[in-house]
Amino acid sequence: MSTELFNRLEQKVASAVETLELLKMEAEELREENNRLKQEREEWERRLTALLGKFDEVETSNG
Repeated sequence: MSTELFNRLEQKVASAVETLELLKMEAEELREENNRLKQEREEWERRLTALLGKFDEVETSNG
């Protein structure tokens, strides 16, 4: 195998490894963002349920 071919192969492997590391970091960031959004959604659901409960109380007391 020629030195030039070996050098090109090394560069491609290094580039692939770097890309994989960047993708792993991006995946971790996306997992964290997903968890944050899930918590935010759960908070909105909790607040909405509380508001709907208040509407039910008003309807029941006026009914």
